[in-house]
Amino acid sequence: MSMSNIHQLIEDETPLDSYDDTAAAVPEDVDLSDPSLYLNRELTWLAFNRRVLHEAEDPRTPLLERVKFLAIVSNNLDEFFMKRIGGLKQQIAAGVHRASLDGRSPVQQLRECHAVVRAFQSERRRIYDELMQELAAYDIRITQYDQLTVEQRERLREHFRANIFPMLTPLAMDPAHPFPFVSNLTLNLLVTLRFPGGSEVYMARVKVPVSKDVSKRLIAVDGGFTFVTLEDLMVNNLDMLFPGMEFVSCALFRVTRNAIVEPDVEAANDLLEMIESELRERHFAPIVRLEVQPKMEATHRGMLAAELGLNEEEDVFEVEGMIATRDLFELASLDVPELHDEPHRPVDHPLLANDRRNIFHIIRENGPLLLQHPYQPFSTTVERFLRTAADDPKVLAIKMTLYRTSGGAILDSLIQAARNGKQVAVLVELKARFDEAANIVWARRLEAEGIHVNYGVMGLKTHSKLIFVVRRDYSQLRRYYHVGTGNYHPGTAKLYTDLGILGCDEEIGQDLTELFNYLTGYSPPPSYRKILAAPYTLKRGLVEKINREIEHQQRDGSGLIQMKMNALEDADITLALYKASRAGVKVDLIIRDTCRFRPGLPGISEQARVVSIVGRFLEHARIIYFRNGGEEEYYIGSADMMGRNLDSRVEVHAPVENPELRQELRLILDVQFADTRSAWDMDADANYTQRRPEDETTKGAQETLIGVAEKRLAAAAKHKEKKVRSKLLSHFQWRLRERHLQ
Repeated sequence: MSMSNIHQLIEDETPLDSYDDTAAAVPEDVDLSDPSLYLNRELTWLAFNRRVLHEAEDPRTPLLERVKFLAIVSNNLDEFFMKRIGGLKQQIAAGVHRASLDGRSPVQQLRECHAVVRAFQSERRRIYDELMQELAAYDIRITQYDQLTVEQRERLREHFRANIFPMLTPLAMDPAHPFPFVSNLTLNLLVTLRFPGGSEVYMARVKVPVSKDVSKRLIAVDGGFTFVTLEDLMVNNLDMLFPGMEFVSCALFRVTRNAIVEPDVEAANDLLEMIESELRERHFAPIVRLEVQPKMEATHRGMLAAELGLNEEEDVFEVEGMIATRDLFELASLDVPELHDEPHRPVDHPLLANDRRNIFHIIRENGPLLLQHPYQPFSTTVERFLRTAADDPKVLAIKMTLYRTSGGAILDSLIQAARNGKQVAVLVELKARFDEAANIVWARRLEAEGIHVNYGVMGLKTHSKLIFVVRRDYSQLRRYYHVGTGNYHPGTAKLYTDLGILGCDEEIGQDLTELFNYLTGYSPPPSYRKILAAPYTLKRGLVEKINREIEHQQRDGSGLIQMKMNALEDADITLALYKASRAGVKVDLIIRDTCRFRPGLPGISEQARVVSIVGRFLEHARIIYFRNGGEEEYYIGSADMMGRNLDSRVEVHAPVENPELRQELRLILDVQFADTRSAWDMDADANYTQRRPEDETTKGAQETLIGVAEKRLAAAAKHKEKKVRSKLLSHFQWRLRERHLQ
């Protein structure tokens, strides 16, 4: 498909030639290492979560989708406290005073983050109340137990007696009973009570058993769309748990534990044992946050803070309304179609649809394929590629990296390949945060099938997304591969926007051969022909290409850099972009969350722009573009521009050289930069402003790309139909000539 035809698929576009490449006057004495030029990683991430919260109040977003965004915000904050606040607290405990790139000490960062979160909480409560009011118009309610009818309360009490009461374990707290262990992110009731007529008050903790095995957080009343919370049901039936006692008070609380635990390397015999040890230790990790209801008595709050080792002024957060609104995912999943987005059904890749030939033949004959998830299905692209490799008798070996997966078809194909006698090597990253336990299970299952399982290079996380297949084509071996931006997880492939390439370029194949030899053996870190790989060539290669754009800008004013990523945190990359922007290079950045770079600074970055896209899918793809004086370069890959990705992880970015695939990437960038529905513009002070279209029915970038995928498939089907008709016509004409000659 030509570029002109592709651009007819969208309503608005920002042509490359429309950029103003005029170099600005640059002050010579600017110190580009000045901390004031760099934004804080934690605070810019919190700003991203605020943009997610905005989706929960935007009336253009369907109502139950808004509820979903409110749940996402809560889930995001939980992870932020476990990882980022936990990390800051570790630094403070270790006596670290070194300032971050933006000039803040760990103590300063912690205090500023806490202040932002407290302000954030009141906004979240306001939006929660507004959503509950709007849901009531559709008879969807979270109500109080005491507002139900007598009959409804009796039915719920019987449900409590039969299904919840047997699972409850009250734990007394007194000199004879030590303060109980409180699990991470669990809801707990702090109950104070006394014997009838007595004056002495006793205290107990009761865990609220929200889990897939026991109970959901929201309990349906009479099977409808009216719900009570599990804790409310428990509070109003505590007499079963403490028969004959008088209740003085009852309040909900919740703790968040640090997820960053340093494993005992010396005590572990191998990496798998070390990670298992870390998971056990994380269960008992220090607490970094205590959430309580405002009605909790001050003495009880102080007691909890003291027992949990927290600073009451800094670490205790009063939450009005529902604690842990992450459980609103239960409400967001209600089957009320008019309150959801239009269902999204991915469409097949145009070159794979209705072509049931061996996928390796399709790749070899058509050239590389660019995969776009979730607009195209994971099952008919990546899973098909791996499934075909497992069954194809000409495939000799499969190598793969696994960072996160759900098992399923991916593991089944790897196991089938091994059973079919192929060499199978899988690098499982055991240190994938929050997926360690699952990855240990996958690793053991693969090993049990005789698959060679490797855990990578010590000291480096393997975050690259790679499948490498060696196949005997005719009389030679040919290397096929998938290089992606997202995990091999069919669930997230429906929710995240990601890219991948299926190809068989010989030089990229050689690069990947050497990379896997480095990961699984003792080969020295290689220098590559085409790919850029962290931690050895990616950062250096990107800085060199950024500097090359400066040379082009100085030569003919053509410098242009465009990057799409999740985060920009690395000091060297940020500095290089500042240098380029100051030299007049046009710097365009699409950054989902964390961003250290400040656009719009006079004489430094006034031509640069930073855009963030927040929509129904989580933006997760990475694209890097350099104009390079007309010899354009495009890369896609697994790495964000963060220090951890570039310096302490194995990451791969692969070049996209096929002209048609480049057109597809150009379209993605143009559509996102032109978005007036889902895009936010950052200013020099790190404030974000959402673009507002004149026409409120204007589609965002993601909806536009859904339409593009559908039109591409329709165009391919029409083209194929014409070819079939042409063949049939030719055949018919040939038969007529044959009959005439007879």
